[in-house]
Amino acid sequence: MNERQWTKRKLASLYLAGEREIPLRSQTSLQESETPPASPQNLISHEAPSMTNSPQTPPASPVGPKLTLAERQACLADIRADIGDCTRCRLSQGRKNIVFGVGNPEARLMFVGEAPGRDEDIQGEPFVGRAGQLLTKIIEAMKLKRSEVYISNVVKCRPPENRNPAPDEIETCEPFLLRQIETIRPEVIVGLGNFAVQTLLQTEAKITGLRGRFHPWPSALVKAKFETRLPEGGIQLMPTYHPAFLLRNPQMKRPVWEDMQKVMAFLHI
Repeated sequence: MNERQWTKRKLASLYLAGEREIPLRSQTSLQESETPPASPQNLISHEAPSMTNSPQTPPASPVGPKLTLAERQACLADIRADIGDCTRCRLSQGRKNIVFGVGNPEARLMFVGEAPGRDEDIQGEPFVGRAGQLLTKIIEAMKLKRSEVYISNVVKCRPPENRNPAPDEIETCEPFLLRQIETIRPEVIVGLGNFAVQTLLQTEAKITGLRGRFHPWPSALVKAKFETRLPEGGIQLMPTYHPAFLLRNPQMKRPVWEDMQKVMAFLHI
């Protein structure tokens, strides 16, 4: 890695970590070129119409520095290194593996779940159990490959007995999720389940009242809390039910598929 490449990577890491004192020459050194629905029978049928619904100074560019694939990979590696062998909350006491995230660093579509389960804790990868297998089928039904999207969770360690993550546990992991999103910069985030959606939107509203329409993200509330440089409303968030919920309530696959059809229409896939 030459000096110019190292400087670009370091500045990108500082930017994504929220560092404000970035040297002025970064304005030039970080310039990059642009990186460049039928219903499946094994899921559900029926179509639905499409729906849409800081005190910090935003960066000069509406989307911030444009990172290359290598720089995004390096930034994700830096985030994982910052998590380290995390002992920031009590979830560290019973976990086997930290479940960071997996997928394409340049993904247009990102899925955010709630927390790892037993299989994920063993394998160290999100959504690999029964719920993960269903998520993979949904992704494939959207005419995508799992490797083309990015998948993560709000909480990176498994809660004991798969209980719901506690508010302080979510708060501990929130900054790392935000940095992942800042690095990947997807066009659409699909929030899976109540805790994922409530965390992303900073709301106590239930998913039943939030799903079915896009929510511009980040909101002014999210920007104020996390001081993110992401442009307000620059990403579309689609809340939907968690795959684990669908395993218990298969009749709810239809509304989830309707939500995914809206995502497909937005992304033109």
